[in-house]
Amino acid sequence: MKVSHVSEADHGLVTAAVAAAEAHTSGEIVTVIAGQSNDYDDVALVWASVLAFLAMSVIALFPEFYQGLYDRLTGGWGHELTANQWLGTVIAIGVLKWIGVWLILLWRPLRIALTPRAILAARVRVRAVDLFKVGAEAKTLGRTGVLLYVSLREHRADIVADDAIAAKVAPAVWGDAMEALIEQVRQGKPGAGMAEAVRRMGIVLAEHFPKGEDNPNELPDRLIEI
Repeated sequence: MKVSHVSEADHGLVTAAVAAAEAHTSGEIVTVIAGQSNDYDDVALVWASVLAFLAMSVIALFPEFYQGLYDRLTGGWGHELTANQWLGTVIAIGVLKWIGVWLILLWRPLRIALTPRAILAARVRVRAVDLFKVGAEAKTLGRTGVLLYVSLREHRADIVADDAIAAKVAPAVWGDAMEALIEQVRQGKPGAGMAEAVRRMGIVLAEHFPKGEDNPNELPDRLIEI
C-alpha cells in the first residue's frame, strides 16, 4: 500500500498552481515530494563505529576501574582474567556497543537527527538532480524544464533547472520561492507551500521565458509523490 505524504486537496492546490504558472511562460514546472531522500546507512555505520571505539578506548584507559567492576559483579569469585581474556572482553564489549547503537539508529528520525545538516542538504540535492535527469532534463524542446523537489523528513527542498533556464536564472533567484515553501511546510502545509513556491517560480519564468504561440505542455502538471 502506497503511503501518501499529502492530501488530495494538496494535490489539487499544486496541480492548479503549476497550470496557472505555465499559462504565462514556456517554462515547464515539475513538482515532486518525497518522504525521505536517503537511508543514511553510512551515517549510522560511522556513529556505531565511533561509539564502539570510544567505549573500548575508555576501558583501555582505565583498566583498574573496570577490572574492579568485574570483581564486584562476580562477588570476588571470578578468576583473574589473563591479558588475552581481558583483550577479548574489551573487544566483545565494543562489538556489543556497535550492535546496540546500530539497532537504536534503525529508528529513522534519530538517524536523520544525528546527520550533519551539510550532509542532509547534499543528499537531498543529489536526489533532486537524479530525479531531474530522469523526469525533466532535455524533455522539452527549449530545455526549459525545472524541478521543485521537497523531502519531508530532512526538512529540505531544492530547485533544479534545465540548461536554458540555468543560463538566465541564477540559483539565488529562486530564494524567494524557497522561503515561501519552507515557511508553509513548517506550519504543516506542504501543499500550500509548494503551490506558493510554484507561483513565485512562475513569475521568474514568465519574465525570462514568456509563453509563445507554439508551446505544448510537455511535462506533467500533477504533483508526483515518491
